[in-house]
Amino acid sequence: MHDVIIVGGGVIGCSIARELSRYKLDILVLEKSEDISTGATKANSGIIHGGYDAAHSKLKGYFSRRGNQMFDKLEEELNFGFSRCGSLVLAFSQEEREHLKKIIENGVKNGVDDLKILEEEELREMEPNISSEAVCALHCPSAGIASPYEYCIALMENAIANGAALKLNTEVRSIEKSEECFIVDTTRGSYRSKYVINCAGVNSDEVSSMVGIDDFHIIPRRGEYLILQRGTGEALKRVIFQCPTKEGKGILVTPTYHNNLMIGPNAQEVSRKDDVDTTRENLSAIIQTARRSLPDFDTNKIIRSFGGIRATSSTGDFIVGRTTVKNFINCAGIDSPGLTSSPAIALHVAELLEKEGLKLVANESFNPFRDGVAVKLNDENTLSMREVLPLTELSLGDEERIVCRCEQVREKTIRKALDRGILVDSTDGVKRRTRAGMGVCQGTFCTPRVREIIADHYSISIDEVSERGKISSDLLQRVKRGEVK
Repeated sequence: MHDVIIVGGGVIGCSIARELSRYKLDILVLEKSEDISTGATKANSGIIHGGYDAAHSKLKGYFSRRGNQMFDKLEEELNFGFSRCGSLVLAFSQEEREHLKKIIENGVKNGVDDLKILEEEELREMEPNISSEAVCALHCPSAGIASPYEYCIALMENAIANGAALKLNTEVRSIEKSEECFIVDTTRGSYRSKYVINCAGVNSDEVSSMVGIDDFHIIPRRGEYLILQRGTGEALKRVIFQCPTKEGKGILVTPTYHNNLMIGPNAQEVSRKDDVDTTRENLSAIIQTARRSLPDFDTNKIIRSFGGIRATSSTGDFIVGRTTVKNFINCAGIDSPGLTSSPAIALHVAELLEKEGLKLVANESFNPFRDGVAVKLNDENTLSMREVLPLTELSLGDEERIVCRCEQVREKTIRKALDRGILVDSTDGVKRRTRAGMGVCQGTFCTPRVREIIADHYSISIDEVSERGKISSDLLQRVKRGEVK
């Protein structure tokens, strides 16, 4: 029997698994898809919010600033890719300037002590490419950017290294409560556990209903993004928001940790929880709105669009807490700023479990450290194409062979990613761990090579290696045809 079963392998479930692996516990994470971080965690802006915008009266306000302050140590331990670059909220009118003052008031209540309104001259000095129409901006130096899927993967790898277990392709079908334990029936058999934590994202209302708790429902809200090729992130040094509206934080423009420029997301309620399609109209609107902040980005450098579903709760807030069913804890409706809040939520859940009666005895062999996988390219380590091409011609098995030309990913990096405690049998999984396939050609060159390495490494047929991902729209082709400006 397990001590704790966590339903869901997104950033919340993996954060909790890693936190609980500090203790002598039998922990099992159940994930219905072929890999962790494949839901909202994957389709995420990667912003580590300052904690000033979430309402002080909500759990979002409680967890976001606390989570923000934990990321420096997490990066030091887990090496997933985090930079405390700061953020700006632009105001384009005096009315919006007044709104920035209200944001500061809320931020102070949340414990954010580094907020300042910058006037035009100082703003232009910090971000010379910002729109000339901005009259001022709210500066938060403690905001940051992270690679969200690398963060989630790092959490789970470290949890596994410290004794936790993970079952992929394992969808929960029912949960039965007996006097002694929960019986969790899945597509791959039944598991017993003393405690169950529901971190099932967009399906968290369905999992909650399995134990008779149906006092909330999840509203799927789709957000669409555009990402430009590596190097375009140099246009900005910070995350750029526009003044928020009742619909949310609006369209942001940001450098990613790996120096792409990313714009989005919009927010649209959809009927299906798996509706991650992108549309021509929405992407065009995102481009036009983003130009209000950064007028001169080049749409010819767009390499991909993608969509993700936010698990917005009908309560309008995070649902994190004990329930009327003893030993069953809900972590539901974790939309933005969920990534930021994740480590603080994990700490809180550990405290809740202890209150429920779980004995937390320290795991004396707990090791918080994990080596990184993906290499961040910079001026010092980026090779010229003349240097790259001979390395692509090396034989399978040569660690120095470059498998992905665009992101200069070597074979040794891919093989390293395959030996981390999680079976990665898809090229999409390798892409999230190493960036092979994230470049300009979007895997055209490297995908067959990655499949070959996976098959060789695991001694399986190449036909058993799936791609698990397609380019989400024909936007690049439409840009070249002049349909999107």
